[in-house]
Amino acid sequence: MSDSLSLDIAHPTFECISRRKIDALKIELQEFRHLKTGARHFHLSSEQKENVFLVALRTVPTDSTGVAHILEHTTLCGSKNFPVRDPFFMMTRRSLNTFMNAFTSSDWTAYPFASQNRKDYFNLLDVYLDSVFFANLNELDFAQEGHRFEFEEAENPNSDLVYKGVVYNEMKGAMSSPMSQLWGAVTKYLYPTSTYHFNSGGEPDHIPDLTHEQLLQFYRKHYHPSNAVFMTFGDLPASELQKVFEDKALQQFERSDDIPVISDEKRYFSPIRVQEAYPLAAEEESASKSHIVMGWLLTPSGDLERNLEAHLLSNVLLENSASPLMHALETTDLGHSPSGLCGLEDSYKEMAFVCGIEGSEPERAAAFESLVVGVLEKVSTEGVPLEKLEAVLHQLELSQREISGDSYPYGLQLILAAMSPALQGVDPAELLDIDPVLVKLRERIKNPEYIKTLVKELLLDNPHRITLTLAPDAQLEAQREKYTHAKLQAVKSRLSDEEKQKIVAQAQALNERQNQKDPEDILPKVGLDDVPLDIAIPEPVKAQGVLPLTAYAQGTNGIIYHQAILPLPDLSDEELSLLPLLTFCLAEVGAGECSYLEMQERQSAYTGGVSCYWEIRGEVADEQKCKGFLVVSGKALQRNQAELIGLMKEFLYQPRFDELDRIKELVALLASRREQGVTSNGHGMAMMAAASRLSPAGAIGHRTGGLAGIQWIKALDKSFADKAKLQAFADSLKQLHQKLIANPAQFLSVAEPANLDAFNQAAFAGWGEAASDSEVSLLNLPATREHCQVGWITNSQVSFCAKVYATVPSDHADAAALTVLGHYLRNGFLHRAIREQGGAYGAGAGQDNANSVFRFYSYRDPRIEGTLSDFDDSVTWLLNREHDPAELEQAVLGVVSNIDKPRSPAGEAKSAFHSELFGRTAEQRKQFRRRVLAVTMEDLERVANTYLLNKEASVAVVGGENAKDTFTKLNLAIHKI
Repeated sequence: MSDSLSLDIAHPTFECISRRKIDALKIELQEFRHLKTGARHFHLSSEQKENVFLVALRTVPTDSTGVAHILEHTTLCGSKNFPVRDPFFMMTRRSLNTFMNAFTSSDWTAYPFASQNRKDYFNLLDVYLDSVFFANLNELDFAQEGHRFEFEEAENPNSDLVYKGVVYNEMKGAMSSPMSQLWGAVTKYLYPTSTYHFNSGGEPDHIPDLTHEQLLQFYRKHYHPSNAVFMTFGDLPASELQKVFEDKALQQFERSDDIPVISDEKRYFSPIRVQEAYPLAAEEESASKSHIVMGWLLTPSGDLERNLEAHLLSNVLLENSASPLMHALETTDLGHSPSGLCGLEDSYKEMAFVCGIEGSEPERAAAFESLVVGVLEKVSTEGVPLEKLEAVLHQLELSQREISGDSYPYGLQLILAAMSPALQGVDPAELLDIDPVLVKLRERIKNPEYIKTLVKELLLDNPHRITLTLAPDAQLEAQREKYTHAKLQAVKSRLSDEEKQKIVAQAQALNERQNQKDPEDILPKVGLDDVPLDIAIPEPVKAQGVLPLTAYAQGTNGIIYHQAILPLPDLSDEELSLLPLLTFCLAEVGAGECSYLEMQERQSAYTGGVSCYWEIRGEVADEQKCKGFLVVSGKALQRNQAELIGLMKEFLYQPRFDELDRIKELVALLASRREQGVTSNGHGMAMMAAASRLSPAGAIGHRTGGLAGIQWIKALDKSFADKAKLQAFADSLKQLHQKLIANPAQFLSVAEPANLDAFNQAAFAGWGEAASDSEVSLLNLPATREHCQVGWITNSQVSFCAKVYATVPSDHADAAALTVLGHYLRNGFLHRAIREQGGAYGAGAGQDNANSVFRFYSYRDPRIEGTLSDFDDSVTWLLNREHDPAELEQAVLGVVSNIDKPRSPAGEAKSAFHSELFGRTAEQRKQFRRRVLAVTMEDLERVANTYLLNKEASVAVVGGENAKDTFTKLNLAIHKI
């Protein structure tokens, strides 16, 4: 610590332990301890205006009932100073937050939020502190959020007994994914005695074992300031925040010594081999559907040097296709593709390394083990070229330097990186400021024996190893349902009449509680008066040169971002189907004289990655008229700008489609990823399917990235058993590529102001002849405005519902009111009816301006018919009751909050550029925001009447085999993924 940094910066109830500037992140990390309770506070002082708060607690489950997860939900259902039923969701509507959520992980629970508005930040801080440390934990809220018995007909004790509960249904959906089951099995065996052995989210079969009293006991032990870490980021001073911590919470607690401890794992003395099963649809082929993985338990994650050594080894082995272990996994005929679990898990107290394959057979487990051990032995004998090790350290430097924030706020990402070590009592400064250790590692890798020793020590000579096979079982789901049904019948048979009436009474009481109108004025809020009048949209600077280049000067911390953008030509249906496969393959195959392995090594050595994608959107005034672009995108440190441009140019103009085995691997990988992603994005897939005939861009989206696209790519992947079809496919990609690059490119550069001119000159020199005056062929898609009624069958225990109406594009005067309407219906009706009463994990509605449709959806939903009815009922609710003006203000705030949500500096620039490409100018975006702020209740009623009431709608539902009868009843055309 510098002597110039005074420790006299804390509130009187805290002491400052240390201060450390981390130049690479442009922050100062300040560490404090609360004198009375021992609670710790880490403040990441920054000039950023988006302030972030998080309070984290070490939560250590000793079973798989989901107690930590259910507690996270129930904690947010009312507290001492805010005794309303749903303060968390109510505050999402009374706030200008840029992020609000809560997370449960394997050994911690965290409550974060972010806001750019000072008043809003302190409003949220009040509610979060009270919710976490003074939660009410009402038994009815436990029944709603966790689990409960209820009769299928709530008031009829003669009907079947069923389980209900938000977390219960959430985890039924989450655990429908084979990857979730695979990771659960890996941790069960890799951590046989510690908390990681259990599913902290909850196993559906175990969740009903949790009692309300057990929840209360867990809360009392774990939710205490002595077990808490406060973490903040932004330009608010730490002492001001600490005053609020003290006044609102900490002064009411004494130090506790009864805090949970995570035990070290007991070690195996020899490797173990196990096999488990996952459910497969009865009529689905079980051949080549097994997963085989190997896992090792490593050293404690809090030791920074050991942590970065583990990252170094993991990346050496798995970073890309040129890495020895990843190459073996991609090219082996023992399986279809590498497992999605490959890599290092370093958020647990002790790290784990995992590698595997999917699309295999159980009897290949021994051969797979031999393959992996053989690769490791080769590395331990021959080592790895120094250039590869330097490339891996280069990637670590890039990840350290980059200012992200396009998904989570940048400050929250830094906080989450520091949180696990902070909870484990380790100084998080070391994990945030990795430069000193990188210097050490750069010296160590010069020793040829270093990586050889590392692979022996961490993997080959480590007996705490598992080999796990997860095999499909077509009977498993039926057996599980039969068991659950029998268990419920047995419970019902033992119920007395009095107990049955208690279940009926609880359902009635819960329904009354869900329908009660809470006094919202108890909660703080911001209003429309607190909303900034305008938004800042980055403006480009003029670049002098021979290329059509748009440049933005942004604070990127020394990283440069570059894109080449080509307008899509007119394409046939077959070419449109191939487009996502071409873009996926383009930066993954070889280019010029280099093989794909050589190109992967060059990417790793000089860039933060090169990728390719396409985008097609409707015009702002007409969704039937579309534009489309092919984009090659890359990033690098300033010193590598010439290499970045050279690589991008080779990938764009000289890709090799003669590497047939590589193309086959890539299609297999993409097919696997797409299918595995269905249960995590089922609502998105359902909305895409329902909107698939209502706009040209919607049709392309469903056919390429939606359920129809998954169906198509799976069939394509299977067809490659015939090598002639693989060759024909490669030829088709080559022809499509030639057609795409016939159009001239334009370019985008984003860099630090001081670096921008030099970067632009490098771009002019590097691309040179890419400038073209050739005639441009433009995309021309057939118009479509039709409805559909479809049901898609997949492996899922729950459903995802969507209902879609034709509306208007973003430039239409009604688009703003429709956007606000989505928030209004979710806030006022859908959340209560579908989530709280129906038991789905989530539900909502919204206007999709790009495709001119209004979409209802539900997520991880135990119902179908009831939910579809609730969509309709929400419109009736809107049009047949008096509405509080405050409810409209809340919906408008929600929309404006989304519009104003900041991105990373580079993300802001790229968003501005690509919006302009599609006619969404800065003025058009600002006008839309002004229209949102001017929406009235009369506008909402008018657009609901005009576009939703008694209008034809498209319906799509994604569900499991048990949904097939309902699909038939609803006259849905049935498809299977």
